Amino acid sequence: MDAASMADLRVLAHPLRLRLLSLLTGRAHSAAEAARALGQSQANVSYHLRRLHKAGLVEAAGEVVVRGGTAKRYRHNPASGELLGRDVPPGVDAHLALAGALGEELRRRTAQRDTATPGDMTDAEVWLAPEVWESVRERAKGLGEDLHRFALPPGTDGAVRVSATMVLFAMKAEEEG
Repeated sequence: MDAASMADLRVLAHPLRLRLLSLLTGRAHSAAEAARALGQSQANVSYHLRRLHKAGLVEAAGEVVVRGGTAKRYRHNPASGELLGRDVPPGVDAHLALAGALGEELRRRTAQRDTATPGDMTDAEVWLAPEVWESVRERAKGLGEDLHRFALPPGTDGAVRVSATMVLFAMKAEEEG
């Protein structure tokens, strides 16, 4: 197994990094701007931005003048996620760490759910024909692309703040255990 692939997946296994990627989808932010938006210290956000940038998940998107100096702004490139963990075999600890971070982030977001606005949820562990599985996976990929393509800057008037977490994967044919 490739150690770089494990490191790639682990970069996402931190809830703040997941929040940064979400924030940086709608618009580019500097570390200071992102820190204010997320209620974190600038040093902490800078550290996590560097990790995301090194993994290729965020890209430099211009600069902003700050007190006579300049600060880089970063933006999330949603297409970059396809490169992560592609050589990591199923069941590897990095996948489990990522699932844990996603679970923690889902709990945080759910606590902020607007119960007056309808949402949708599904959960399934099912058997599908291979062609149906491929179709479902492609449609889910398209939904994810739409979410990122149409993301507006945080706080946009009239916009709905939305949470979306989708994890689709094939399972082993027989339960072990």
